Amino acid sequence: MSIPANLRYSKEHEWVSVDGDIATIGITFHAQDQLGDIVYVDINTIGKTLSAEAVFGTVEAVKTVSDLFLPVGGTILEKNPELDGNPEFVNNDPYGDGWMIKVKMDNPADLDKLMDHEAYEVLTEA
Repeated sequence: MSIPANLRYSKEHEWVSVDGDIATIGITFHAQDQLGDIVYVDINTIGKTLSAEAVFGTVEAVKTVSDLFLPVGGTILEKNPELDGNPEFVNNDPYGDGWMIKVKMDNPADLDKLMDHEAYEVLTEA
């Protein structure tokens, strides 16, 4: 699977797409591949303001539950409503239909701490 060049990546395997001060966030192909079949996405932080690296939810796979970490600080605006009935979107299309949340960023400089696609590729090959 290719790693999209237009996104930024966290060491916890979340990706970020930015449009103005709104960040769309999901987990990477690598993360969903490591987790296996995702059966539930639990995000109950809508409306909350969290700092970068805070836990914003969990993702449940057949054999494990994993925390979801916010790569940029801000206010959680919305959760992908499609994930409630279709958590498999995270496995099938992690960079598209499987997005998780939208965040109004407090500090766009948080993006500077994230990896570009080349650095993330090195991380996932290690």
